[in-house]
Amino acid sequence: MKVEKISDVRPAPKDEVTLKTAGNVMEIRYASNTAGSPIQKLDKDHGLDTRTGEVIDYQHNQNRAGDMASVAQSLKRLRDVINANLENPDTALWVTLTYAENMTDAKRLYKDFHAFWKRFLRYLKREGHPPAEHIAAAEPQARGAWHLHVLLLFPCKAPFIPNADIARVWRHGFTKTKSLQGIDNPGLYLTAYLGDMELTEALSSGIKRGKLAEVEVKGQKKKAIVKGARLKLYPPGFNLYRNSRGVERPTIYKVTEEEAQSFIGDAPLTYEKTISVTDESGAVRNIINYRTYTKPPAENDNETSTKTEQGTK
Repeated sequence: MKVEKISDVRPAPKDEVTLKTAGNVMEIRYASNTAGSPIQKLDKDHGLDTRTGEVIDYQHNQNRAGDMASVAQSLKRLRDVINANLENPDTALWVTLTYAENMTDAKRLYKDFHAFWKRFLRYLKREGHPPAEHIAAAEPQARGAWHLHVLLLFPCKAPFIPNADIARVWRHGFTKTKSLQGIDNPGLYLTAYLGDMELTEALSSGIKRGKLAEVEVKGQKKKAIVKGARLKLYPPGFNLYRNSRGVERPTIYKVTEEEAQSFIGDAPLTYEKTISVTDESGAVRNIINYRTYTKPPAENDNETSTKTEQGTK
């Protein structure tokens, strides 16, 4: 199969589309199938080519970057979960938990986080803060070490929590705490941490291929990054993220294009892409149009007490 980007193709008003809503972000997906797939799945390891009657073996990847479609879907699900739970940036804090040592044990990572979360909930109760939910995502480093990015979600405006307090509750190394004010699409913003890698780190880890880009960091010079390079460091089958039970999922509807546009209203279009999928013979099997609409973040009339960056240690 070959996937390539083409000029945008929009559905007719009465065509069926999939509308997904995740907080302030809404996505429309339209698929124009031109033919069924010639490969019929038999089991997890084999498929049947209905054109020739040949049984084929599926190729299983050795790391999460080997199958870019699978990796993209994992990150997309994480983006959707974040957006579904974060309409107002004032209600969240973004915390990074690192190790003082070169901690390379992926199983220990979530075990340590589980213990931290129990202590943190006790801390919130002791300090008189409301209980929180979490979305925790793991990030591998080129040197083999792990650290965690954690989105803390509160039912109201997030309380001010000194970064030193979080570090004491974490117990394993440095922490960094930020607010998310001014971020319209937090899911997209936060998942960039998990896929992209600074060029210097990519080169040191032997990753030399990938799409280069420049990002501007507030108060600093632009940094060169390699898009998607970090995904090659995840072990096969590794869960990119976990979340607490109270975290919501995006809502998905099957509606017409006309109904979807009525629901979206005047929310601006912020992203659009159309791809075509062709088989080995060159026949077009599918044309898919993706559109993302993003409403401005929910307003909070109360004065924000959180700081853009509460600390670095």
